[in-house]
Amino acid sequence: MTDRIPAQIIETVDPSQPIRLTPAQSGGPIHTRSFSGRFRNLRLLGGALLMLLYFGTVWLNWNGRQAVLWDLDRQQFHIFGATFWPQDFILLSAILIIAAFGLFFITVLAGRIWCGYACPQSSWTWMFMWVEKITEGDRLQRIKLDAAPWSASKLLRRSAKHALWLAISLATALAFVGYFTPVRDLVGDFARFELGTTTAFWLLFFTAATYINAGWLREQVCLHMCPYSRFQSVMFDADTLLVSYDTARGENRGARRKGSDPRAQGLGDCVDCTLCVQVCPTGIDI
Repeated sequence: MTDRIPAQIIETVDPSQPIRLTPAQSGGPIHTRSFSGRFRNLRLLGGALLMLLYFGTVWLNWNGRQAVLWDLDRQQFHIFGATFWPQDFILLSAILIIAAFGLFFITVLAGRIWCGYACPQSSWTWMFMWVEKITEGDRLQRIKLDAAPWSASKLLRRSAKHALWLAISLATALAFVGYFTPVRDLVGDFARFELGTTTAFWLLFFTAATYINAGWLREQVCLHMCPYSRFQSVMFDADTLLVSYDTARGENRGARRKGSDPRAQGLGDCVDCTLCVQVCPTGIDI
């Protein structure tokens, strides 16, 4: 007898099939392919509502003052007609706990719907990718541009892209800091170059954070930095809605002629076109 637990190696990949790295595994840049459809429209609608809420709420006034403002100097939190003091933050904690459980419930029910439709990182990344598309073209054009030698056209396209990225990042930073400093005074001081040291630091910090996270890191934030993505899978159950590859139906993958019988060729339903990976912003998909 031995006190060791017997182990058995289970092959999850057919050794006869060539191993192909996904864009996320290769370490190279991920050029997402454009697509359209009902769920894409829902994602755009969700992102647009999030942007409207984020950039619009900070400019609202209520009874002569900013509607939503964390007044750190006076230790007050104004949200429309209500004012919260430090001793009231137990209510804020309760609201955050309820919101967290609501998110967990949605995850159990509908899987990664938060990541795809409401996550700020996803929304800002999609906005940066849209800028990339209008300045450098769609997926194949961007791949060709990466491989092309430097020229006046390439320099112009890259400069326009990064200039727009920085403009969006600065607007994001101004809106964020505007929730802690009266936004109208903030924008006025910024336009007159009269910002204080602390305010200027936080504007620079959030501009850089937005530019780096949404422009350069992108999927790396989702794959390696986001704490929610690390544990959300433990909330999935047998009834959770998931987009996943049906191995039994799809394998063996391969191209086939139109009208031919794939079963006679030993093929499954997957034609191995890789479109599912090309449209995935994290470069992995299913």
